[in-house]
Amino acid sequence: MKKIALAFFAAALSGAAMSQTVDLASYVNPFIGTGGHGHTHPAAVVPHGMIQPGPDTRHHGWDACSGYYYEDKTINGFSQTRLSGTGCADLADFLLMPFTGKADLAHVGEKGGKYRCPFASEFSHQEEIATPGYYSVFLQRYGIKTEITSTERTALYRFTYPEGKNAGMILDLDYNNQNQYMLEFDYEQLDDRTMRVFHRSLGWAYNQPIFGVFEFSQPFTYEVVRDTVHDANRDYPCCKLVLHFKEVPTNTQQLFCRVALSYVDSNGALNNLRSEQPGWDFEGTCAAARALWNDELSKIQINDMAGNADSVRQIFYTALYHAQLEPMLFSDVDGRYLGMDLKVRQGLQDDPMYTVFSLWDTHRALHPLISIIDPARNEAYIRSLIRKGDELGIVPKWELAGNETACMIGYHYVSLVADMYTKGYHNFNLQRAYRHALRCAEYDTTGIASVFPRWKMEEIEPSAKYYKNTQAYIPFDKASESVARALEFAYNDWCISQLAEAVGDTANARRYQQFGQAYRQYFDAKTGFMRGKDSQGNWRTPFNPVSSTHRMDDYTEGTAWQWTWFVPQDPEGLASLFGGRKKMLHKLDSLFTMSSQMIGDNVSPDISGMIGQYAHGNEPGHGTIFLYNYMRAPWRTQELCDSILYGLYYAGPNGLSGNEDCGQMSAWYLLNAMGFYQFCPGRPVYTISRPIFGEVSISLPNNRKFTVRTIGNSRQNKYIRRARLNGVVLTTPFFTHQQLMEGGVLEIEMSATPTKWGTDAKPVKLYMPKRPIKPIKPARIR
Repeated sequence: MKKIALAFFAAALSGAAMSQTVDLASYVNPFIGTGGHGHTHPAAVVPHGMIQPGPDTRHHGWDACSGYYYEDKTINGFSQTRLSGTGCADLADFLLMPFTGKADLAHVGEKGGKYRCPFASEFSHQEEIATPGYYSVFLQRYGIKTEITSTERTALYRFTYPEGKNAGMILDLDYNNQNQYMLEFDYEQLDDRTMRVFHRSLGWAYNQPIFGVFEFSQPFTYEVVRDTVHDANRDYPCCKLVLHFKEVPTNTQQLFCRVALSYVDSNGALNNLRSEQPGWDFEGTCAAARALWNDELSKIQINDMAGNADSVRQIFYTALYHAQLEPMLFSDVDGRYLGMDLKVRQGLQDDPMYTVFSLWDTHRALHPLISIIDPARNEAYIRSLIRKGDELGIVPKWELAGNETACMIGYHYVSLVADMYTKGYHNFNLQRAYRHALRCAEYDTTGIASVFPRWKMEEIEPSAKYYKNTQAYIPFDKASESVARALEFAYNDWCISQLAEAVGDTANARRYQQFGQAYRQYFDAKTGFMRGKDSQGNWRTPFNPVSSTHRMDDYTEGTAWQWTWFVPQDPEGLASLFGGRKKMLHKLDSLFTMSSQMIGDNVSPDISGMIGQYAHGNEPGHGTIFLYNYMRAPWRTQELCDSILYGLYYAGPNGLSGNEDCGQMSAWYLLNAMGFYQFCPGRPVYTISRPIFGEVSISLPNNRKFTVRTIGNSRQNKYIRRARLNGVVLTTPFFTHQQLMEGGVLEIEMSATPTKWGTDAKPVKLYMPKRPIKPIKPARIR
């Protein structure tokens, strides 16, 4: 088993060799997004780590989603799992809290105060450090310095207790985030230094079992404190273990703790611990974690800052850091994992399973970004999702810890598959992937695994029983969020049509191409908005395009102003509904210039980061500004991109204008800061936006480089005069994924004044290969 641990350090050190000239990890600020409503965290993690150990400051309220909120003054302890940037809370498993004196466990059976629990400690940000793979804080109440580092499946803690104080530790088995309850516990002291623990919780993940092993560097005894949480419907158990150490640690003899997790069983956790963390080398583990991060961060190199402040480099590399936290590893070192049917399954050690698929968010920019810098990982995600679909009976649309949360709308698994396949990456079983794509789009809940709660069944169906089988649209009196659902279904179905072509299913290719035009059913030419219809075909009245009722109206976390533009598969068709390009441009201009005020008793809190009625803080509008490129007014894309990059991203806790959402907000920044964006995943075309650096290079997985180089770039010169790709002038602001993967230089000349680039050109003829291109040939995993 030591071979696996040695492999971890060897891989990390090889990354260090690649980045030894520049420590890119030094530019990462994990506190970006921990304030406002970014919902990020400063935990000590490695890329895509199963374990994400770090501080927890609150477990109630919307801003408790990651467990940490920058404005809080106390720390409840250090849990081993968490989510990054989500809008819902879960995980926060196995809270560890060192203490001196007597453990304060008052009111164990209460859900706790708004921000703290009874044994919480005050702390100061001046005594807190977070860097990639390392976290440290001084707990003022107890005088204890806590330091954390990690590998993929294990954490290593180092506690420095004050001289002469007795050392204790609380291992909280029921510490919960908002709306999470414990269903059962188990624990056992394996020897005088090791504790095995287990709990199964009910939260966003409706049935989440997890196992842990905690091994300390000194012997301990323990006592158990149990109570009950009283809920309106039932009682839930509480359980906290209080550990007492026989020796008093000193500054020179610190207390260490090794932690390992498994979603399979206790033996899996022990195996993970022995494989990845066989010793107590804190400095070595920390260095290896940082080397892994430098390896990932070095995939994109900023060679020329073009006069930007160093804070811009910090924003960029923190975004690249955030984009590599999730999805997370879900299988043990031996390949075993928890299936969607809650059965233990044997996978491959070199083809691990992943969890935390926030596909409603991440299909838009995160997965397109990964298709450039690490396409093999995207293929691994698809293989994971196919297996999850086999086990559940349908591919989950928002999977967490082996559970289908059934959260959000659409079935964006098909976007990821179509995008990768049309880009030439197919290290997955296309026939199985295609069968699951059809399954996602059909209203058929037979064959769903029995463990899936029946009360959640309606949440996984795509309302296809209305718009595919009967009325060709979704009536708002039959389904909530009808307009948003239908617009996303239309895009998803267009993606399926691309896959149907690939497998030679011409009948379904035509059928789903038609479904991809269903967005036309919702356009009201009189008002110029996408609107809801009832079962009789009547528009919803009264109608106000700035009205919002969170998750209870015709739109999902948005308004008619934000959702009307979501037709990525057919921007020219959308323009025809408005009556042509000029009329659509006039309406689009209004989106960014009108008041940002909205009305409603329960306006969605996700609608944030406003420019007029454009909301960058939430995902539905992330492609809107690029419509100007399609409508031959690219200078508007450039100036709006400039406003967003410089006005809605900052190098501080409030640095995000909305939830990070598992890397999506960061991926948008990364792509556009480099100067391009993929408007329609599934169509392998990039549209040029507004680069902010003098030169940035992407190390491609085929050992080539793609460089974006600007001439005359500055804050004032935000417009593009012309662009050349490998010396050839681009007549339109578009290039293909194939061209990117061939490597070379995209040279862009900047200007202080708008340039009507493409105004006299013919309408953009989009590139869509009949057969998938093959830019690289990765080793196939069967």
